[in-house]
Amino acid sequence: MPADYLSGLFWLLLPIAAASGWYLARRTAPRPPPQLGPSYVRGLNYLLNEQPDKAIEVFLQMLEVESETVETHLALGNLFRRRGEVDRAIRIHENLIARPALTSEQRWLAVQELGMDYMRSGLMDRAEGLFRQLLEAKVQVRKTLGHLMDIYQQEQDWDTAIACATDLRSRCGDDTRPMIAQYHCEKAERHLARGESEKATESLQEARFADPDCVRSNLMEGRLAMAAGRPAEALAAYQRIEEQDPDFLVEALPPLMLCYRALGRLGEFAEHLRSLGPKHAGITPVLLLSEALAAQQGPEAAIEYLCRELRKRPSLRGLDRLLEHLLAGPHGPGREYLEIVKQFTSGLMRDRFGYKCRHCGFLAKAVHWQCPSCKHWACVRPIHGIEGE
Repeated sequence: MPADYLSGLFWLLLPIAAASGWYLARRTAPRPPPQLGPSYVRGLNYLLNEQPDKAIEVFLQMLEVESETVETHLALGNLFRRRGEVDRAIRIHENLIARPALTSEQRWLAVQELGMDYMRSGLMDRAEGLFRQLLEAKVQVRKTLGHLMDIYQQEQDWDTAIACATDLRSRCGDDTRPMIAQYHCEKAERHLARGESEKATESLQEARFADPDCVRSNLMEGRLAMAAGRPAEALAAYQRIEEQDPDFLVEALPPLMLCYRALGRLGEFAEHLRSLGPKHAGITPVLLLSEALAAQQGPEAAIEYLCRELRKRPSLRGLDRLLEHLLAGPHGPGREYLEIVKQFTSGLMRDRFGYKCRHCGFLAKAVHWQCPSCKHWACVRPIHGIEGE
């Protein structure tokens, strides 16, 4: 058994020993201190002989459940759950709930902890049942609804998740509209996967109604309209993103260019990119305009434009694109050196992160509408700057 595990177990059991001593001292006359009983000595022997499972069972049996020791039980169960020992946490909390001496408040606390144990172990049906009991009793409504939404998100039961988020807003005043919009977008993604475009459109309309600033709904509307051969509708959807959140132009501009091309208005798109350059912190408008210049006027015009812009806003993506334009030009004596530098920039581009969660700092190479780390919605945003978008 590793020494660090035994050390951690010792500190975990120390509060239990203290609670037991305090409880025994409280029930005896304040003359000499109480002697350690044989159970306590047996538990210590198990611990010293590197048999922590048996030691824990002995100490748990010693800790009598009374109103004064409930908090100790709850803390111990919480510690076990955080350590990943969910079975032990479940036993402690089930044992608490079965005791008749608990007050109503203590019992509901134990029910809540048991529900979290079940969630951690993947027993979602049992957890949902306990949280529904808490909700009916109006116990810690905000936290209980949050747990229920976590369950329905994991089960991808988006309709029930929407109902819970709506309930949370009406009962507690929390602004859950952005989350509700994301749930509707998840429904739309599922409809699209099934080929149900009309239902997907309805879900996206619901998302925009819930949160008019939902960037994801407009990106999906544009994609859906382009797939149906309606570039004008797609153009309108993508253009709304600039007003909603300019940071996400990095996601909207490439498909926006396809819309302008389908409508035969690429010149208008180039002018639009020129107007965005001074306002947008990212490098994406600059790169797209350089592509347009290369197509219309040749690589020399694109190189001149990129060099001018990179002096204002240094960017790894911009440098990589500049090297592409240079290598596309006439062969010269420095070409092999440019190819070496291009290999380095391409390698750096593969390893870089373009998105970051503003809630927990999670780094990603692509946009995630729900952070894979902290599970918050619509908090992963493009990174701007020398290594950003």
